[in-house]
Amino acid sequence: MMYTEKVIEEFTNPQNVGELTDADGVGEAGSPTCGDTMKIYLKVEGDRIADARFRTFGCAAAIASSSMATRMILGMTLAEAWNLSDADVVDALGGLPEPKVHCSLLARDAIRAAIADYRVRRGLEPQERGSCECGGVGGCGSCPGND
Repeated sequence: MMYTEKVIEEFTNPQNVGELTDADGVGEAGSPTCGDTMKIYLKVEGDRIADARFRTFGCAAAIASSSMATRMILGMTLAEAWNLSDADVVDALGGLPEPKVHCSLLARDAIRAAIADYRVRRGLEPQERGSCECGGVGGCGSCPGND
């Protein structure tokens, strides 16, 4: 199994590792098949992600995906972060071996779970329908239920 230089860099020197004790949203995703688990912590200021941290129990691809995904969402609005796709993470890593692509999906799912948690904590609906190109009518892969 060959990893790109970017995956190796993110795995051996991961960014944003740790927890935010005062997180505004926390989300977790896991794969029962491989046992990888990711937890994402978000600090939100206004509508933008001011800080993002992660704890990942998993393989090199899972750690690299967590690191890259948290780096990518810093400064994004919540809607932009919601629309971050697993393909965006894979592209930023320069690719992942096919058996490891699910790690990028875990990162996306953990981010969405953290955003949903943020919204619930504020008494809002947990999902953000209509925050993507399809307007919540389906087919975009970003809206809940279109996965």
